[in-house]
Amino acid sequence: MLLVAPGLCCCWLPQPLSVAVCGSAPLGSSRGFRIVGGQDAAAGAWPWQVSLHQDSHICGGSLISHQWVLSAAHCFQSTVASNLIVYLGRLTQQSPNPNEESRRVSRVITHPDYDEETKDNDVALLQLQEAVTFTDYIRPVCLAAAGSVFPAGQSSWITGWGDVRPLPFPQTLQEVEIPVVSESQCSASHGSITGNMICAGLAEGGRDSCQGDSGGPMVSNDGTRWVQSGIVSFGFECARPDYPGVYARVSRYQNWISEQIDADPPGFIIFRASPSAALSFNSNKNLLPLIRFYSYKSLYFK
Repeated sequence: MLLVAPGLCCCWLPQPLSVAVCGSAPLGSSRGFRIVGGQDAAAGAWPWQVSLHQDSHICGGSLISHQWVLSAAHCFQSTVASNLIVYLGRLTQQSPNPNEESRRVSRVITHPDYDEETKDNDVALLQLQEAVTFTDYIRPVCLAAAGSVFPAGQSSWITGWGDVRPLPFPQTLQEVEIPVVSESQCSASHGSITGNMICAGLAEGGRDSCQGDSGGPMVSNDGTRWVQSGIVSFGFECARPDYPGVYARVSRYQNWISEQIDADPPGFIIFRASPSAALSFNSNKNLLPLIRFYSYKSLYFK
């Protein structure tokens, strides 16, 4: 028998698996802070990326635990949960995906304060009907906790299957690196930015999310793990100069997300900026061109 003195706790509680493995990408570990133009992602490089289908791909999202996906509220304003299929471990939209799993959705929870006009609180959670098993190709991303700091210039990556106009929608998952943009710069462009939003892009344009990428993740690396800072939300057209993309700021929703998920919680990480991971909104004139993504935009959603 184990005796414990009053007021003391000798219990060791193991971390939930979602917390222990979040933000690790075993097959994408060579990806650091290198600067590239839009390009095809490698299989397993972003194992939290999901593709949401209602007959065909409609939005992106990110796996945050065994049974929950984080996405954007505007993706589900006229959607019935039972009609949705979530594809995990997917690389291409048309070719076979040997590492893929699919799940039906049991419910969609949109943020109660989502505002269709201002796009504020553009956040949603999807509960899968069945839990998924984590693999090298399917695992959760860490979420930015309250108090996280993503300063202007912070290196960030966005991923998705959205529009790469004037080309057709890509078959293969796309990836691109962009810097965070200050709230003042973003407000000067869009004029309607709230503290629940975070912006990213290049002053000269050419890299962005676009139609079809809504709900997908924007992530940064803290040196050991990938942490999701934003959810693809809206912008003015795609990859336009001086119009950075706008994302829902994940760290503002730690309490709300935790209130919805009573078991198998996601991993929240307080992100602190790394000076070596800084890019510039204004000084990337020689970068390789583009990958544009957003999902439903023109001051429109991505």
